[in-house]
Amino acid sequence: MGRLRCIKFLLFAFNFAFWLAGLAVIAFGLWLRFGGVLRDLTSEEKSPEYFYMGLYVLVGAGALMMTVGFFGCCGAVRESECLLGAFFACLLVIFAAEVTAGVFAFIGKKAAVQEVQTIYEEAYKDYVMDMGKSNKTLIQFHTALQCCGKESEVQVKPTCPEGIQVPKNCLDEIQNLINSNLHLVGIVGIGIAGITIFGMIFSMVLCCAIRNTRDML
Repeated sequence: MGRLRCIKFLLFAFNFAFWLAGLAVIAFGLWLRFGGVLRDLTSEEKSPEYFYMGLYVLVGAGALMMTVGFFGCCGAVRESECLLGAFFACLLVIFAAEVTAGVFAFIGKKAAVQEVQTIYEEAYKDYVMDMGKSNKTLIQFHTALQCCGKESEVQVKPTCPEGIQVPKNCLDEIQNLINSNLHLVGIVGIGIAGITIFGMIFSMVLCCAIRNTRDML
């Protein structure tokens, strides 16, 4: 009974931590989408949907983690084999999803970079063809990334932030930004996948301990 109580406590503590991790994942995904530099890459005209779709998936995974963590706590407290079995199955799904998301974040960086660079190049071309027309997308890219133009800033100088000493290539800055943020997403995904392994182990051990205790009774 002492061992069962210890495993039960450990699983409850894990699920509480898992619930908090889910909350952190949601906050992280929403911050990447609506806060900081990435928020400024969205305009009324165009936005990097491919990249943002990955962030929405991350937020969804965080919501699922919070739900699973809550039911895992209930299963541990009630010593329900049914709830613990369902908890194990959900963790298995989350594990597969997070590994996939983590691998995709590392592998899909090139496609995400190309998408954002294409949006920038289209805005750049539109502005050069009609310099009298205001281009919000181009201005937002330059302001958010503190860059100016591609090979040269001469053609788009009026859209660049004031006070830039050495204008940076915006295509390079886009690549650096997306690579660094997707790297973080990949690390978070694989890290959460590693945490779920411990949850699956705890749930199976507790299930076996509950079964053995009931057989003894």
